[in-house]
Amino acid sequence: MPNLQNMQQTINCKGRLLDLSSPLVMGILNVTPDSFYDGGQHTHVDTALKQAEKMIEEGAKIIDIGGMSSRPGSETISEEEELRRVMPVLEAIVRDFPDAFISIDTVHARVAKAAIHAGGHIVNDISAGTIDPALIPTVAALGVPYILMHMQGKPKDMQQKADYEDIVTDLLDFFIQKVAELRQAGIRDIILDPGFGFGKTIEHNYKLLKNLQTLQILGLPLLAGISRKSMIYKLLETSPDQALNGTSTLHITALQNGARLLRVHDVKEAVEVIRLWKMLDSV
Repeated sequence: MPNLQNMQQTINCKGRLLDLSSPLVMGILNVTPDSFYDGGQHTHVDTALKQAEKMIEEGAKIIDIGGMSSRPGSETISEEEELRRVMPVLEAIVRDFPDAFISIDTVHARVAKAAIHAGGHIVNDISAGTIDPALIPTVAALGVPYILMHMQGKPKDMQQKADYEDIVTDLLDFFIQKVAELRQAGIRDIILDPGFGFGKTIEHNYKLLKNLQTLQILGLPLLAGISRKSMIYKLLETSPDQALNGTSTLHITALQNGARLLRVHDVKEAVEVIRLWKMLDSV
């Protein structure tokens, strides 16, 4: 089991502490027409609200709202379009579920600022601040936690840039450098996301998962975003619809190797995985 003695145990979400001493589930709420698994299912406020309610009832501590697909080959959309997609949903969730923690999955400073001012708590950025240079200073000014993800290139070309000397060492170097930059900018609470599937081959993903504990050297909480990804269904020669069993299997490995947050489409199953893992950890 991972040694969490030196890991940051809580993050400050606008005055509310999120306790990560025990693993938590982040439920994915894509309000996009083209996401790889659930695109188009939650584009209306009423259906998105029902999905958020379902995930909260099943045990999701955080609802991660995203208005732009990051599947391989996807294009960056405008801030205006992203705001049009995410803000009505976010505002409805804040209104109906005031106790939920909400993260905004965006690469745009303007979207992050609007979402946090409307009641969001966390900024989840797949780009590490490389797409919109204003995003990192905006997050620092907002004083909210930041999820720092690793990606080679951008979604539209990332799978053509999956080149590393050593995937684990390269990511560790990346995070050491970027965390220093974030600290200098004034961001206090940081969660690390290795970016499974973002500019990485299947072999890269599994080597990274197997060696996830290496990233604990930074003492920051780790997020694992494995849910129904191609590293599962391509290896098993199935489809995202048939990747739940593989997802749960790899979630156990992620927890064993130090993950504190599981970012998932299927909340009930992930919560069950955590309960089983905690029992293993306690005996």
